[in-house]
Amino acid sequence: MDTNEYIKNQRPAGPADYLANERTFLAWIRTSIAMMGFGFVIVKFALFIRQITMALGEKVNVPAKGYSAVIGVTMVALGALMATFAYIRYRNIEKQLSNNAYFPSGWLSMLVTLSIIIGAILLVLYLLPNI
Repeated sequence: MDTNEYIKNQRPAGPADYLANERTFLAWIRTSIAMMGFGFVIVKFALFIRQITMALGEKVNVPAKGYSAVIGVTMVALGALMATFAYIRYRNIEKQLSNNAYFPSGWLSMLVTLSIIIGAILLVLYLLPNI
């Protein structure tokens, strides 16, 4: 089936389609806020560990690596980037629905999934020597 036949066979977009698009956008926004919050917690935890170390002196053995802050800031940046891409996706789908020419795309889902997998691998590699 070519593109023109696909468009002719589609029903016009209704309110339910627009509302579903908005719900999906809000789910992406909640996910990006969660990523930013998690990044914030990672950064603040690194600061907390440094303060505890200073307060207790040499009694606490803290790893010399200081990648927690970098990982946390990266998570906040990825969350902000995800919110931006979610908005762009929302507007594109809204435009497609208005033109009765919606074509599904999974690039944002793939990007977020890959980001989370890469972040998880990096966190495992970071935490592995501490076990």
